[in-house]
Amino acid sequence: MSIPTDLCHIIGEYAASARYATLGDDAIRGAKMSIIDTLGVCLAASGMEPAARGVIDLVKASGGREESSIIGFGAKVPAVMAAFANGALAHCLDYDDQTPWGQHSASSLIPAVFAVSERVGGVSGEKMITSVAVGQDLFNRFRRNVHWQKDWMFTTVIGVFCATAASGIVLGLSAGQIANGLGIASMQCCGSAEVVNSTGSDLRALYAGFPAKGAVLSALLAERGVGGLPRLFEGPFGIMNLYFAGGYDRDKIIDGLGVNYTGGLTLYKRWPAVGTSHSHIHATIGIMSEHDLKGDDIAEIRLHVGDYHRLMCDPLDRRSAPDTLVDAKFSLPFLVAVASVRRDVRLVDFSNDAIHDPEVLATARKIVLVPDATLDWKLDLPPGRVEIVTRDGRAFSKVGTGIPGSAEKPMTWEDIARKFDDCARSAVKPFTGLEIQKLVAKGRNLESLADATDVLRAAG
Repeated sequence: MSIPTDLCHIIGEYAASARYATLGDDAIRGAKMSIIDTLGVCLAASGMEPAARGVIDLVKASGGREESSIIGFGAKVPAVMAAFANGALAHCLDYDDQTPWGQHSASSLIPAVFAVSERVGGVSGEKMITSVAVGQDLFNRFRRNVHWQKDWMFTTVIGVFCATAASGIVLGLSAGQIANGLGIASMQCCGSAEVVNSTGSDLRALYAGFPAKGAVLSALLAERGVGGLPRLFEGPFGIMNLYFAGGYDRDKIIDGLGVNYTGGLTLYKRWPAVGTSHSHIHATIGIMSEHDLKGDDIAEIRLHVGDYHRLMCDPLDRRSAPDTLVDAKFSLPFLVAVASVRRDVRLVDFSNDAIHDPEVLATARKIVLVPDATLDWKLDLPPGRVEIVTRDGRAFSKVGTGIPGSAEKPMTWEDIARKFDDCARSAVKPFTGLEIQKLVAKGRNLESLADATDVLRAAG
């Protein structure tokens, strides 16, 4: 009985043969938007998130060859460590892009591509776009077609493979070398969902640094002839059995591979908070604005929550008054309280002073949870329902649909430019308006650059 070719070899062939000319307009746009969006989010994190400073300090202190940039800080370090630092920056504000089904490809993928591109030098905009488009497409294919039970941290488990394949494209690796790189990456493929469930930890902010670092290390080792695992994904103890109990649809994963690129489906966040909170945030802002309510008008806020929403609410007392900036971005009661008081959720709402704002905390204490199994997370991001009861007895209810940044209302290049502007002005070394305009223009026209790392040099 013949054994089918393992997915690692199919992916190796796909990545090694990918060409810019075959991508299609949607995939090109999705890759470019993610590149500039991720760069902006890293810049904002450089100035705003203390959780990342330990990583940055360690990477800078470790020294080594000056190959690749730490975004926002101006320093250059070995590519592996630059990927680690920038991956940590890319997710620590929870402002990075996501698939329509949740989880994040860019925060591990793009720091890896950036780091390898600078190490190699002279990587064209077309090649960088191609590598990112392939990584996005692979991530989407796995996300839609495996049976994820929310026990493993999907982004770290799968992200390292997608970023490794993309790094292999930048390095010009053969199909066999990329397959080997994927096998090497399995030694750095992990992440318990406890990182989501816990409070008081910085790891939820920093986790993307680990797959980014692992991807660059794996691709560089494969370049030097280190072998991988011939049955990495589909062997008896392979990734599909280990992490997903054999629950995957092989045919759908490979259907249209190299023909139908899916990166154009990527969604970009309007608010710097976990994606599964955005429907509740949108519903809350809608109720407060449509009925011109103030914080003092509110007697009670009822949040209807499914299984994953509940992770962002338990324990309710700690989630309502988060101790850290990391926890604040993943605390649904706190985020809804901010949305109630501010009618928005902004970067400035996540400072040490802002998360202790008395009005926001008082509003958070008015929140009551209403369990609702119909809102459990299956594949698509679940909607959020909010009810607000006023002190004079009125009641208003809304389901958050048409969310800014959703597939129903996607972000445009103009939206991305405004977001980038806000992010770059929050960097550890804030950018001027003219500098921001030039950077966004480079990102929009990335395919025309002979050396795509001009964007990184312009970002300092």
